[in-house]
Amino acid sequence: MSTVTMPDSKTGVHSVRGPMLDMARCVESRADIAGVLRYHEDGLLVLEDGRIVYSGPFSIEKVPSRTEQDVLHFPGKLIVPGFIDTHVHYPQAEMIGAYGEQLLDWLNQYAFPTERRYADIEYARKMAGFFVEELLRNGTTTALVFCTVHPESVDALFEKAESYQMRMIAGKVLMDQNAPDYLLDTASSGYEQSKALIQKWHKRNRLLYAITPRFAPTSTAEQLAAAGRLKREFPDVYVHTHLSENRAEIDWVKELFPGHDGYLDVYHHHGLTGTRSVFAHCVHLREPEWKCLHESESVIAFCPTSNLFLGSGLFPLKKSWEEGVRVGMGTDVGAGTSFSMLQTLNEAYKVAQLQNDKLSAFEAFYLATLGGARALSLDNVLGNFDAGKEADFVVLDPGATPLLRKRNETCRDVEQRLFALFTLGDDRCIHSTFVNGQPVYQRDRKVEANV
Repeated sequence: MSTVTMPDSKTGVHSVRGPMLDMARCVESRADIAGVLRYHEDGLLVLEDGRIVYSGPFSIEKVPSRTEQDVLHFPGKLIVPGFIDTHVHYPQAEMIGAYGEQLLDWLNQYAFPTERRYADIEYARKMAGFFVEELLRNGTTTALVFCTVHPESVDALFEKAESYQMRMIAGKVLMDQNAPDYLLDTASSGYEQSKALIQKWHKRNRLLYAITPRFAPTSTAEQLAAAGRLKREFPDVYVHTHLSENRAEIDWVKELFPGHDGYLDVYHHHGLTGTRSVFAHCVHLREPEWKCLHESESVIAFCPTSNLFLGSGLFPLKKSWEEGVRVGMGTDVGAGTSFSMLQTLNEAYKVAQLQNDKLSAFEAFYLATLGGARALSLDNVLGNFDAGKEADFVVLDPGATPLLRKRNETCRDVEQRLFALFTLGDDRCIHSTFVNGQPVYQRDRKVEANV
């Protein structure tokens, strides 16, 4: 078995060779996905200053030095764009797999007490380090992240992401009712703290900010109006929240906001829908809500492991294509049960099967890469190997386990090998992760942050 010697992370990488897979462009229909697949059995990426300057078939003439010794070669692996996680809670990583509850009881029993600890900046930094390294170990190079109500939690996460030069989106939770006193802010303090964090972090290097009301039941109308004001004042920031995850939650929203036409209308009324508005779950949407999401160009984060673990329901992925609503994949740790996008896609396939639908290997791959970038309005800079895009990519090992090696003996083509990775793979299949052109993770070897 060949070995790969990684360069020092400070030195960087200039040319990477091996089997290479990406999608040429975004699509509007799942039927179009196979037609935009790009696969090179012997591919080459040429990088410069964290950007891709060439991707395509290997040719020594494309290598800047014209010397094969300067090419990092991954024979037998699969080079793909970095995975994109469109919904995850970093403070909940430590209570992943907590037993026995559905959403509302789960929040009170597990999530809220855990989040209390993030008022301590040193504790937040410790856990932010763990979280970011877990993302990279699982091949996730960009994520849209919930922090806690504490500004310290945001600072800690952005500090760590910046040390790796990651493109990361995150925000302070807004929550001024229906939660423990120790986690509440106010409409005024939430607005002021969020504004200060936007001014400090948004568009600093590769970092972006998300206005983050937890979900409608934990924000008063006054706070939601303040969140809408922030969105108007900073129109290129994101909005990140939850929507229609659980039927009891939906009933609660009806009680709290009786003057609105359903759950989504609470957000829409306060100006919180739009191109950069991402709504996690959306398991139980009504027809008018699908229409509103489409017309406002809002986004859904599909979180299959979480929806199954909490018994929330089955997200209708096929419906999202039919309604023209962008979708990205979310691990939703810690209600979700894995940081691995491979495992997340495994569960997404099963959710589709339970609805008499099929999630193909190529559609799954699209949702985790270029489709995820499109969901986050980042497909101009991320998601495939077009020249000029940011060089975030992952080297997958299709033979990482004995079972995968045996399965690959019968795989006839790249589609079958990819499907085997999505159904049988996990973090062991991540051979290497690169961010901004730099190696940040290699299996069985510690790679330092780029500071």
